[in-house]
Amino acid sequence: MMETTGGEPDDGTAEVLDRPLPDGVRRRVVQIVSDGFGGLTLAELPAQLRQYARFTPSRRAKFAGNAMAAALETDPLFRQRIAEKLRETQPELTAALDSAAPPPAADPLDVAAAAYVLRPAGWVKLVTAAGEEALRADAERADEENRAELERLREELAAARGQIRTETERLRTDLDTARKEAESLHRKLRGAFSDVKRGEAALRKLQAETDAARAESQAQVSATESESRRLKARLAEAEAALEAGRKAAREGRSVEDMRLRLLLDTVLDAAQGLRRELALPPVSVRPAETVEAVEPGRMTPKDIATRALSENDPAILDQLLALPQAHLVVDGYNVTKTGYPQMPLEKQRLRLLGQLSQLAAQTGAEVTCVFDGAELAAPVLLAPPRGVRVLFSKPGVTADEVIRQLVRAEPPGRPVIVASTDREVADGIAKAGARPVASAVLLKRFTRG
Repeated sequence: MMETTGGEPDDGTAEVLDRPLPDGVRRRVVQIVSDGFGGLTLAELPAQLRQYARFTPSRRAKFAGNAMAAALETDPLFRQRIAEKLRETQPELTAALDSAAPPPAADPLDVAAAAYVLRPAGWVKLVTAAGEEALRADAERADEENRAELERLREELAAARGQIRTETERLRTDLDTARKEAESLHRKLRGAFSDVKRGEAALRKLQAETDAARAESQAQVSATESESRRLKARLAEAEAALEAGRKAAREGRSVEDMRLRLLLDTVLDAAQGLRRELALPPVSVRPAETVEAVEPGRMTPKDIATRALSENDPAILDQLLALPQAHLVVDGYNVTKTGYPQMPLEKQRLRLLGQLSQLAAQTGAEVTCVFDGAELAAPVLLAPPRGVRVLFSKPGVTADEVIRQLVRAEPPGRPVIVASTDREVADGIAKAGARPVASAVLLKRFTRG
């Protein structure tokens, strides 16, 4: 009996397997390790195998086979623990191996795998013999499979030959049938040639009859032409008589026309007399003059009122915002720094936006307020008031440029008013068709309420 509880065993450890472990033996060894794996604590397992502790035996054998085989070969203590579990599960086989008398009825692969784990004296011979036995069994099994495959191929060959013979007979029958059909077609073709010759003879006879009929028809045509000329002469005489009758009818018609014209003149003279009696004036108004519009050079009351106001009068702003679809664009910081520069920027923005919201509600005009984003330390979280669109310029872009883009984006003819004291902005938007208004005018409009 070999030592299993501690230290190095006395027998079999010096033996070394000089060839790779046969595949069949290796699979049985992995299965033995996987079965004994579950009976060990986590501390008793090698470090590289602890990650597979919770796996089922079959899953462990599938995914950790190489790791378990390597640990069994390199870790004697782990191999002894697996050997102890094997002794518990297969006491008869392990006892027979310890006594160097393996049971003759046992599977050689099971004997070799158990010997590889237990390492009794002579275990290398057992493993080698089991490998050779497995190879012989595999060879015999392959030979048996080859013989069965050869027999199957022979049967398939015989069946194929029979099928070929049957197909050959069928093809011969089809060939005979095709030959008979070809002979029948040849006979029909000869009959068709005879029919064509008879048709050609009948065609020649028909052409002769046609020539005779054509000569007869030409004679009839000549007779018909003579009769046609005679009828044309009679038709000319009839037309001359008809024209004489029409002339007599036209002379009678001219008298009736004269009477109708005299009646029409009488009615027209009566209508002119009635117009003189009623003293109707001539028509001086035309339908096109009923359409309301402004003629070139004519001043409207609104134009006159605008000319009478000063440039700094907030009433000008009211008149501009009263135009249809008016759009007010405000240079934000330009207005706030003109009106209340001492306040912080945040309070300047809130005050201006509140006043613009009231103005939008009063006038109904579209209002956009633009602030310069370069003066901000961080993005502003701001809820725009009702009726006012709030924009901040992007980094590297001034509020003046954003205002010019807004003006250029509007269609020609729409009233656009820009509130800014910046002379450059005012000149630029005026060229684009917008109406500049000073920031002071907008501030006066706010104070008026």
